[in-house]
Amino acid sequence: MAISTVNSTDEFKALVADVTAQEGYKEAMAFGIARVDRGQKNADKVLQANFGLINWKENYGSSAVYVKALQEAGIEVDFSGSEFVATINDEFVKNAMNAFAPYLDEAIDNAHKNVQVIKTLANMEDLAQNFRIVFLFEDKAPQSVESVYLKLYALSLGKAELRGVNLNGAFGILSNVAWVGRTPYELEYLRENEIEMKLNGTYPNIDAVDKFPRYLQHIIPADNTRVLDSAKVRMGAQLAGGTTVMPGASYINFNAGTLGPVMVEGRISSSAIVGAGSDVGGGASILGVLSGTDGNPISIGENTLLGANSTCGIPLGDACILDGGLAIFAGTKVKVTPEQLELIKEANPEANLEDKRLFRADEFQGLNGLHFRQDSTTGEVIVRRSTREVKLNEELH
Repeated sequence: MAISTVNSTDEFKALVADVTAQEGYKEAMAFGIARVDRGQKNADKVLQANFGLINWKENYGSSAVYVKALQEAGIEVDFSGSEFVATINDEFVKNAMNAFAPYLDEAIDNAHKNVQVIKTLANMEDLAQNFRIVFLFEDKAPQSVESVYLKLYALSLGKAELRGVNLNGAFGILSNVAWVGRTPYELEYLRENEIEMKLNGTYPNIDAVDKFPRYLQHIIPADNTRVLDSAKVRMGAQLAGGTTVMPGASYINFNAGTLGPVMVEGRISSSAIVGAGSDVGGGASILGVLSGTDGNPISIGENTLLGANSTCGIPLGDACILDGGLAIFAGTKVKVTPEQLELIKEANPEANLEDKRLFRADEFQGLNGLHFRQDSTTGEVIVRRSTREVKLNEELH
């Protein structure tokens, strides 16, 4: 069986309607076709998935076409689980080309990117086992390398909100590999061939050993985004336009990132989010849910400054300052004078702060206009109403 050539947009709509009317059909919340890198030793092991395009809560008609193209190619789509992954073949591509026929010319101008994907595949001589299609029907824990990568792409492309994707178990699914440029190598393969490769001069220059690739290996950032060292941003991070990631002590983990122009010279751990106009100073560290926050994800508001070598273990609001070298955790005891407490209350009328002098730091979490300092004579940590404006240099962002 094969899909007959569709001659008009009305016929295309009818085809989609026929597919979606199938008993048991489920609309995919996300889908895409990836070229996979397989193990050099174990070809059944997928090491990486490269998506030219992902669809996230969009393009449902294209999803239906892909389902029909698979069915007519002899591949039944299982809608019963949270995801479905299959290897595509030439018959699938021919079917999809026939279904997309009314839009083939428009794909030249990138008007229909799923059509562009199929046209690109149609021009390849041999698909072999290198291309896989994945459908996500629900956002549950991923079950395959392909679905993990699809979710990482969704985060890094800004199609999904940070902390908004289920990645439970992702580390157990991905293999720890040696990255040589964009190519992953099985460690066991390198061990078995180490002697010959080194004596023959073919042993690769390994850039990293990790389960995740680097952000820039898969993502083209916004024109006004700068990443000065590709090792500093992990795939699955999200960088808003205008973000600058300097070399040195900076790092942005997966499922973490920025919401606007941000200067990053410190560490943004997994699940941490930084608002527009903020500055993460050199060596500063925002803790992640697994590194000291008791599972409390940290958000940093807009126009906030984390001084050099500071450690932030609580969420902060807008226009806050954490002095250089100061470490603030949830249980850190901080002092506030009555006068400063009133000023903080004025800036945060919704806050429910008791009239006392000694607080836990987390009693101020999420509030705006705070300045955390350390008294140089007593060593006490104090909180004041911030009087300084944090403003990034627009020419640099």
